[in-house]
Amino acid sequence: MTTTPRTFHALLGNSQRLDGGSMFGNAPRALWSRWIAPDDQHRVPLACRCLLVREPQRNILFEAGIGAFFPPDMRERFGVQEPEHVLIDALAAHGLTCDDVDVVVLSHLHFDHAGGVLAAHREGQPMQLVFPNARYVVGERAFERAVTPHARDRASFIPELQGLLHATGKVERVADPARDAHGVAFSSTLGRDYPLRFADGHTPGLMMAEVPTQHGPLLFASDQIPGAPWVHLPISMGYDRFPERLIEEKEALLTDLEARGGGLFFVHDPVVAWARVARDERGRFHAADAQPTL
Repeated sequence: MTTTPRTFHALLGNSQRLDGGSMFGNAPRALWSRWIAPDDQHRVPLACRCLLVREPQRNILFEAGIGAFFPPDMRERFGVQEPEHVLIDALAAHGLTCDDVDVVVLSHLHFDHAGGVLAAHREGQPMQLVFPNARYVVGERAFERAVTPHARDRASFIPELQGLLHATGKVERVADPARDAHGVAFSSTLGRDYPLRFADGHTPGLMMAEVPTQHGPLLFASDQIPGAPWVHLPISMGYDRFPERLIEEKEALLTDLEARGGGLFFVHDPVVAWARVARDERGRFHAADAQPTL
């Protein structure tokens, strides 16, 4: 690992409200409603949180949230709360414009994680990317899943997005079989300071980056572990393609992070941005020292 100076910033993009039962899979409402209170439509508030890493020569954005690309009717359907592109305002609060983003890392291409790379919806106008100078890093299998989705998750993708990304000529598609003896891969764009791990439980080829922070190794786990309640091993989402596989993958990730004093960055938790992985007195994993920001 290099000694490159870095600063880390949790950025909030557009927020959502989604059905609580879908977000907590087979967990009963009596349980999950203790963790996140639902509204009168049984929806729970969700963040679309991104991680900005600032280095002397580049700005790296891990995911872009859902953004504001949906037309009004679809925005209402998917519970998007703000019509404007909130992430752009969050970048501006740090003195950055879209032109200043050098790398965008996408764990997968579901619209609530990649939609923020698109400009806000304008009636009658085609979709366009908002980060003109960025290189994009995404897993090979996650990209292919978006190109040829299964009927079960087709609605989770933006059909135009893959073509727009490809047309930039600046997409690195990381092949996850090319792993080292420790089960990680590396991106030529990001370098060896950012080990990449892959999982299939939520969606095939989901790519998780480990970020070297002042708090120790921090895993950008994306939808593999989207918030503090999902650290509890049996909890999964109704959106997960392979829940049992996800739980097995999650157990391996949590065991490794706990042993190394690592933490998790949460993309969808409405309150907690990151937490340290720990075990309670019964040996169960939980989110310790939860923090609202970095």
